Amino acid sequence: MASLYKFPLKMHIGAPCKAIVKEGEALERGQCIAEPEGLGVKIHTSVSGTVDKITSSEIIIKAHEVQSKDYIRIKKCNTIKETCCEAGIVGAGGAGFPTYIKLDASIPDGYVIANCVECEPILGHNIAMIEQNPEVMLKGLQYAMEAVNAKNGIIAIKSKNKKSINSLTNSLSKYKNIIIKELDDIYPMGEERAIINQIFDKWLEPTQLPLEASSVVLNCETLCNITRAVEEGKPVIDKDVTVGGKLCNKKDVNIFFDVPIGTPVSEMIDRCGGIDGEYGEILLGGPYTGKAGSLDSDVVTKSLGGIVVTIPFPKYEGNVGLLVCACGANEDRLRYIASKMGAKVVEVLPCKNVENIRGVNKCKTPGKCPGQAAVILKFKKAGANRLIISNCSDCSNTVMNSAPQLGLGVYHHTDHVFRTVNHQLTRRLK
Repeated sequence: MASLYKFPLKMHIGAPCKAIVKEGEALERGQCIAEPEGLGVKIHTSVSGTVDKITSSEIIIKAHEVQSKDYIRIKKCNTIKETCCEAGIVGAGGAGFPTYIKLDASIPDGYVIANCVECEPILGHNIAMIEQNPEVMLKGLQYAMEAVNAKNGIIAIKSKNKKSINSLTNSLSKYKNIIIKELDDIYPMGEERAIINQIFDKWLEPTQLPLEASSVVLNCETLCNITRAVEEGKPVIDKDVTVGGKLCNKKDVNIFFDVPIGTPVSEMIDRCGGIDGEYGEILLGGPYTGKAGSLDSDVVTKSLGGIVVTIPFPKYEGNVGLLVCACGANEDRLRYIASKMGAKVVEVLPCKNVENIRGVNKCKTPGKCPGQAAVILKFKKAGANRLIISNCSDCSNTVMNSAPQLGLGVYHHTDHVFRTVNHQLTRRLK
């Protein structure tokens, strides 16, 4: 195991936490080491050891050579919402929104939706958890329903995950008012408004939250963390992670459960035998929304679900246009990919379905595209010979209906990731 574990003070949406420990202080696994100042959640150490260093952005802990799986339990709380706050639970699917805030609602005629879609391709730890132990998630769903006074629960899961659906079906007889809703296997199915649309045939506005549809949506692993906090007094100190790509063990996907938060990304790659030769980047997260990471400094956080070592970027020194989509990579990410390819950016345009809200791109109807022909024509006039796009499945399909006819090649920003693991590229829908 690593000797140094890093705990970023911002592992959630909101403001960074404030350290409540001092350098040189001895710690036990599960001990609270930072508290929120404003919107945020508590941070607990996943290892026993000594505080090595505290900076404005992180707490570094030197771990004891011998570790135990035991931990300091959180204090007993009066409500499930308070328990989630005390345990430091956030959305484990990537966004990192504090769970106790989502549970600050009362929807007696509404629904709690378990997001078991595992939106990003390659990632597989949520589905593996459901296959092996669905009870942990189902209990969490029931606790969440109790917290918001909801009578009904819905498990949203892609129809392709037959083993997981069978596992859930076999366990559902013990639970009341919980049903399974099978969803399409497209990206970005898993985005909250896309789930709401598939279940209720209703589009929320980009500014609206699921509560507008009398619903609360919680990630599968988040629900598991609720169960552990309520029943075992366990704070969020471990994370399930998928590691894949160009690895020496030759496995496209490696799934790890209960990885201590703060574990170096390099150690996770070492557990897979290390990197197999030359590589392009260490992608943190999923293919669509992940960011380039570092072997030297990045660690497993409360919301990190994926680590993918990719093949090298292809070379293209021609003119490119960047088509920015709210469902995938932002402009900075696309410019990064263009620079790695050696391309010259001649135009940057938003997807036709993008709406900018307070400086943040939102998709009007995630997963449903009105067509991109007019945007593609603008790229042609700007002198682009190739497009780098970040669109969802349906938008990419519409790009492919027009770009090739205008003589424009298409590179999806996930291509180098998917080629690494022999996954179908994002192009036309079947």
